[in-house]
Amino acid sequence: MTENPSTHLWDAAIIGGGHNGLVAASYLAKSGLSVVVLERREQVGGACVTEEIVPGYHFSRAAYVNSLFRPEIIRDLDLERHGYQYLPRNPSSFTPLRDGRSLLLGPDEKANVRSIAAFSRRDAERFPAYEAMLNRLAAFLEPFLDEPPLATPTATKVIGMLPTLGRISLRGLRLGRDLPNLVEVATAPAARILERWFESEPLRSTLATDAIIGAMASPWTPGSGYVLFHHVMGETDGARGVWSYVRGGMGALSESIRSAAERFGAKIRTDCEVAEILVSEDQAAGVRLTDGEEVKARSVLSGADPQVTFLKLTPAVSLPEEFRDRIATLDMSSGVTKINVALDRIPKFTCSSDGAVGPEHRGTIHICESMTEIDAAYSDACAGIPSRRPIIEMTIPSALDDSLAPPGKHVASLFVQYTPYQLRDGSWDDPGRRDEFADRVFGVVEEFAPGFTSSVVGRDVLTPVDLERIFGLTGGNIFHGAMTLDQLYWLRPAAGWARYRTPLKGLYLCGAGAHPGGGVLGAPGRNAARAVLADLP
Repeated sequence: MTENPSTHLWDAAIIGGGHNGLVAASYLAKSGLSVVVLERREQVGGACVTEEIVPGYHFSRAAYVNSLFRPEIIRDLDLERHGYQYLPRNPSSFTPLRDGRSLLLGPDEKANVRSIAAFSRRDAERFPAYEAMLNRLAAFLEPFLDEPPLATPTATKVIGMLPTLGRISLRGLRLGRDLPNLVEVATAPAARILERWFESEPLRSTLATDAIIGAMASPWTPGSGYVLFHHVMGETDGARGVWSYVRGGMGALSESIRSAAERFGAKIRTDCEVAEILVSEDQAAGVRLTDGEEVKARSVLSGADPQVTFLKLTPAVSLPEEFRDRIATLDMSSGVTKINVALDRIPKFTCSSDGAVGPEHRGTIHICESMTEIDAAYSDACAGIPSRRPIIEMTIPSALDDSLAPPGKHVASLFVQYTPYQLRDGSWDDPGRRDEFADRVFGVVEEFAPGFTSSVVGRDVLTPVDLERIFGLTGGNIFHGAMTLDQLYWLRPAAGWARYRTPLKGLYLCGAGAHPGGGVLGAPGRNAARAVLADLP
């Protein structure tokens, strides 16, 4: 194969070397197609990367935990052979309280019941039934992740759709009495569901943060319950809902996919920014890079978000106006700031820690004591104000992975809400604005772990503006668009175009802006590759 991409006609050119783009490249190359991946940054992975921001400390700079990545992809691409290694977390969550109590939750049902009973015996009795209900609903929904949405039904298509419709109907029948629960969880505010099931605020608030994580939404926002599914879907080593770290950080997952793609023959190019999608005879014909180089291809797959793909890279005349209007009005809002922190010692929580690494450090640490706190923080952001009392989810992956920091030292990820993209006063680029907010976040952590701030030896503050600038995420939205019912399944990214193909023939969407959406799944990449394979002669 020629190494000159300007003269070589590739079967597929992939815009973006994020994990979905790499998955698509792997499947296409494995099927015998010639594939080139063009990544803007100096390393692959997109938001699924490991970076050494502070010397000696390695951070999962954006995405930070794993469970949703499809196990079939791990097997198909033999990723463990390429270095992928997961580290299960047990317990999975820890919620410290200022009154000296704490809540630990994980895969051990009996341990969960004991922990919850300290706050409410009624809640302890109900929690197993709540988890069982969500698991049944997740088992129903999970197969939809691995297949494209059904084509919009028409009289001419319905006969061909009958086998698929039959499978879905059988799945629905198995739900039985859970069907109303499915509708409720998919459409209702998470707060309403949690208040019906539980009475203790520590349990409610812990679960509520799972419903709004990464979203510009409150637990009282209709449809916020859907995100709860993401915390019971997926698996680690066959255990449903168990989240894990990736040894070496999330970038190690991306590197394992890269290794598989290259083994199958794909060419990966970094420091290659795409400026425009080339069109010839009303069909995608390749891409032009910012340095003027043209890469010709029979098909183009974009791992960029829908607004970047269709409003910035694709010539306007190549897309219907109605389609562009739909893309332009997608909800790309974000309320997330990610703070990566290098620590010279493990945080010591007043409620349970003796200064050594313990169970409280292994999972997600929820620093939030009530759903009212969450709603107040959200209201601040709606007014253009960074939350005066931020909601914080902290993880310390070095508690399980000693490859991330020097001996005795640690790295922490703080996923913080809410921070609006556009501020009411000034901007995130104003001198001291990021540090001011980071100090506010550390101040909240200090209430539960005194001495945290003095243990910090370096930090990396990524506001929505930074997430957009560094990772190409419009509005800083980590999901490539809100995960709300009006932007899911048939409607992702737009009505009539939810099966990875686009109005421009030969152009496909393979990133999180396509079904089934955000998170480190790999499913959009694999499903898009299947569409390409079905279309190319």
